[in-house]
Amino acid sequence: MWDIDRTLLHGGGVAGRAWMTAFTAVTGVDWKITPDFGGRTDLDICTEVFASHGVTDCTPERFFERYIEEVHGTRHLFAEQGALLPGVREVLDALAARDDVVQTLVTGKVPQVAAAKVEAFDLSGAFDAQVGGYGTDDSVRATLVRRSQERAQQKYGEKFRAVVIGDTVHDVAGALANGALAVAVATGGNSMAELTLAGAHIVLPDLSDVAVAVDAITS
Repeated sequence: MWDIDRTLLHGGGVAGRAWMTAFTAVTGVDWKITPDFGGRTDLDICTEVFASHGVTDCTPERFFERYIEEVHGTRHLFAEQGALLPGVREVLDALAARDDVVQTLVTGKVPQVAAAKVEAFDLSGAFDAQVGGYGTDDSVRATLVRRSQERAQQKYGEKFRAVVIGDTVHDVAGALANGALAVAVATGGNSMAELTLAGAHIVLPDLSDVAVAVDAITS
């Protein structure tokens, strides 16, 4: 179960700018306060943004519709202004070559935005997106992991040993709450020490050592 932002790639701030543009377009309210987006679900962020801007007459669903439109209009910028993180493609390819691994996404982003990000870097083929967990499933990160587990079991008819790979303490907490192996990479806002203190089972500086990363994920 892969997180996207700062685990697989850096999106260059494209989605954040789309969020702000969509917010003002839908609500008519100027953007004033930028929340901490790292590791949180879009539903959770949406609730905070509405509250901090005094918006009471808009639903997350209405906002997400416009947000998705904005992202799709600028999705070419992900690859132009962002970057794939070290070792990511090689690790994904190595895992895809195994017949005992199913890779999917567990991300706080809405499904359409998650798809746009991985498509921009030609990563879509690595994931079974149907069994992922997304930011529209729930406000709580741990629920996304659970929903992904449920979808995978329903589709494949068996119970998987879940492994969550992410860069924030929120990813670690979501894994631990569901009995999943928490593999953390210090490529985001949290240091190796912070990820260790959060309870991650394995902490890596990044994914550049492909053999070590694959061993950690499949251990």
